[in-house]
Amino acid sequence: MRKHFLPLLLAAALLMGLTACGGSGGQSGSALIYASGDYTRINPAMDEHGEINILLFNGLTAHDGENRVVPGLAKNWDFDKDTCTYTFYLEENVKWHDGEPFTAEDVKFTIEAIMAPENGSENAPNYEDVEEITVIDGHTIAFRLSAPNVAFLDYMTMAVLPKHLLEGEDMQESAFFRAPVGTGPYKLESWDEGQAITLTKNADYFKDPANIETIIFKIVPDDNAKAVQMQAGELTLAHLTPKDAENFAGQDGCTVYHMKTSDYRGILFNFQNPYWTGNRDLIPAICCAIDRQAILDAVVLGHGVTAYGPLQRNIYNSEDVEQYSYDPARAKAILEEAGCVMGANGFYERDGQEVGFVISVGAGDQVRLDMAQAAAQQLREIGINCTVEVPAKVDWAGQMAYLIGWGSPFDADDHTYKVFGTGKGANYSGYSNALVDQYLTEARQSDDPVVRKTAYANFQAALADDPAFAFICYVDADYVASSALKGIAPDTVLGHHGVGIFWNVTEWTLEQ
Repeated sequence: MRKHFLPLLLAAALLMGLTACGGSGGQSGSALIYASGDYTRINPAMDEHGEINILLFNGLTAHDGENRVVPGLAKNWDFDKDTCTYTFYLEENVKWHDGEPFTAEDVKFTIEAIMAPENGSENAPNYEDVEEITVIDGHTIAFRLSAPNVAFLDYMTMAVLPKHLLEGEDMQESAFFRAPVGTGPYKLESWDEGQAITLTKNADYFKDPANIETIIFKIVPDDNAKAVQMQAGELTLAHLTPKDAENFAGQDGCTVYHMKTSDYRGILFNFQNPYWTGNRDLIPAICCAIDRQAILDAVVLGHGVTAYGPLQRNIYNSEDVEQYSYDPARAKAILEEAGCVMGANGFYERDGQEVGFVISVGAGDQVRLDMAQAAAQQLREIGINCTVEVPAKVDWAGQMAYLIGWGSPFDADDHTYKVFGTGKGANYSGYSNALVDQYLTEARQSDDPVVRKTAYANFQAALADDPAFAFICYVDADYVASSALKGIAPDTVLGHHGVGIFWNVTEWTLEQ
């Protein structure tokens, strides 16, 4: 058996070495083949993330390469400070992919659907200030807010959905989200479940049409499989782990992009789990016991920075907070001051119960798994019995902890207010802190940079005093592309999961 197997391995290795990034698989006519995670639906109104959304849909506003707000479906807008009202003037002659005209009614429908509590959108906190939406005419719409929200223009990058196809539909279960129709530069051609989502150029796009005719989101949920397929020339573009990306450096036909992100990793403590009711005061010890630099260096080869808070890649970051530097002795002192005593098996005990918890990690994410295992080992070394599991399905309400990732390169309100605010749509930890709520509200309701700077500094200090997460590091995005692919903007700061690389996809070209 082994005599037959070895030649097959050698042949496969030789083939991979020969094809690399320049293989024919990545150059199928004018098709760009992108290694994508799996999708069960494409529903930008209800779901936080989706790299594919920006290809299919448009918002009233958009972000440019420096993450500034620019026009999208709205060609311009104005703001009446006295009434706290934004008025948007929409592009005319925009059509949905099915040929129907886009109007202000579609905008009103979309935002109201997100705001409706029964729909359960995790984006709802972004629009909780909206008090009234008025369609002035087919191409003019006004939003009156109950209080100022300086991030509102950022949030209007939200994909607008077609009222004529979704009115009366279940916004969580509608078949529309398996066959979406947008106004974006690409439209859905086919969806082979678990295999590929194929998009074709929208020739009637209201802005400059795209150059690349076809983009295929090939479903490759496993990180290791992405690297193998990229090496075999089956892909044009893939977001790889730093270790895998390093293997492509200097290869003919390949371009490696190391891109900064606002994407951080940390251990989310699930305060809905009763374990933390009695042990919340031990979290600072956990934070001190994690050697962030060692994890950053070992897992992502130093491609990023160590983390102590959620705003380190934002203009409102404050370094003047408790950063929980690696200090095993301090970690043990915190545990012992809280009444923990070392047990016979080498782990602390409190009130007769062993101190320890389980970190859950989503399947298929090797980087997060490696980080969780490294952190768990470090915690065991100081006497906390921490282990790691990869459940088939994430149990947000029941799990003890989760290796979380968040991050926004846009306004500081994004991914703070709804992640750490009490009861907000993306607050999966059940975290609640009155001071955090107060400072986040103060920051979003002022357009004065001085006021916002103070409020966000106070927010970060309050969060550090009562941690929701044990922050680990910010992870840069490592993309590998065929050198035939031109137009990627390497200096854009990307978001969570590296989302954002497609911001200028219409300008990309694929040389034959």
